[in-house]
Amino acid sequence: MTTIIEQPYAYRRTELVEPDWTRFPGWRHVTREEWESAQWQRSHCVKNTTQLRAVMGDLLDERFYVDLERDQAERATMAMLVPPQMLNTMVPSTSGTVPSRGPAYTEAFYADPVRRYMLPVFSDRRADWPSHPFATRDSLHEHAMWAVEGLTHRYPTKVLAELLPTCPQYCGHCTRMDLVGTSTPQVLKLRLAGKPMDRYEAMLGYLQRTPGVRDVVVSGGDVANMPWKNLEAFLERLLDVESVRDVRLATKALMGLPQHWLQPDVVEGVARVAAKARSRGVSLAVHTHVNTVSSVTPLVARAARTLLDAGVRDVRNQGVLMRGVNDSSAGLLDLCFALQDEAGVTPYYFYMCDMVPFSEHWRLPLRRAQELQHDIMGYLPGFATPRIVCDVPYVGKRWVHQVDTYDTTTGMSFWRKNYRTSIEGDDAEALSREYVYYDPVDTLSEEGQAWWRRNTDVGSAHTAALAGAGASRAASAADLV
Repeated sequence: MTTIIEQPYAYRRTELVEPDWTRFPGWRHVTREEWESAQWQRSHCVKNTTQLRAVMGDLLDERFYVDLERDQAERATMAMLVPPQMLNTMVPSTSGTVPSRGPAYTEAFYADPVRRYMLPVFSDRRADWPSHPFATRDSLHEHAMWAVEGLTHRYPTKVLAELLPTCPQYCGHCTRMDLVGTSTPQVLKLRLAGKPMDRYEAMLGYLQRTPGVRDVVVSGGDVANMPWKNLEAFLERLLDVESVRDVRLATKALMGLPQHWLQPDVVEGVARVAAKARSRGVSLAVHTHVNTVSSVTPLVARAARTLLDAGVRDVRNQGVLMRGVNDSSAGLLDLCFALQDEAGVTPYYFYMCDMVPFSEHWRLPLRRAQELQHDIMGYLPGFATPRIVCDVPYVGKRWVHQVDTYDTTTGMSFWRKNYRTSIEGDDAEALSREYVYYDPVDTLSEEGQAWWRRNTDVGSAHTAALAGAGASRAASAADLV
């Protein structure tokens, strides 16, 4: 006799379904051939409220557009850029409990997890603490660690190569909001000064001179925005660097614009690069960024499996934990099982949202991240159980349970590390110092929030964050204690 044991989470395999894009008035006559065209997807991205209105027709109330425009004018650190593929996963069903239009549909759109980070609105943001006092434009200090322009040498054996400053889609919580995308009223973006070919040459030259580096993350921006022939030319030369043993291509477009990775010339090019990587004993992987199960559609699964069939060793997911998006254990497990079972994508990391300006409404406290890590253990295979990590400034990725000490009243967690970054060669105390990370102030007890109100000039801190002056302030945060 089989005994059914009730578990906190019940696994159910669910067939993937591509939402019907013709439910949107503006796409009522779009054919499947058009929808599956990368060119059509790129040329029909939503970049402003006028274009959103044209797609949505009478589905949304006017209040949403007013809310969105105010956010673009006063809070947004990233310009609006949403591919049709991503918009189509917002409120994906117009049957059953989801209303077809009007106030109830607008509320469902407000609540949608993909909408919450791709089309943030003013009412989403915290009014009391829209930014943490120690938020900074480049919260991980990647620019300070550039070995050459665009090449961040942060870890002893790994580098990040930012080949370009654009993506097919712009996420509101982007950790590289300092460089990526077009400027907004809040953020005048930095610009890469060198010509692309000169920058790539300098990157490759540095790697040839630095045999201690074995792992290169090729990113941006998003490599899907780079003409394939240019990306392949860079990868061909990268694979000629003797010390390189791991190459990872970073692309959220695998989820946001899977049509790109299904183009025949791209698939054939990936196969060529993968073959060279195998011949050299180099592991070639693709890392993507999926945050919710609704984003995993048949097209996304087909693109991921096509990359694997072309010879890529692994496709892995690096999500970001965000309030109102994926901050439940059931939601995380639903996503991980969909990725693993239906798309062949290995759940790898969930990052705590970085401390960039105007991100407090997304960020979770460390204690909640620790609870989520605990709650998802034991359900997935060990190799596909994602680690939840905190990317601590000047330290790097740390599993959330690696915290050294944690003051839950002030929300300050203190971390140590076992290596020096590229800017700490002469710092004798780098391996003994404690580095601080901060919980969102609004998640603290009243005692903790009162402490921050007493010790922080909130208005000045917000201004400093946007000006990029927070880095030096963060280094002396212990002075507040």
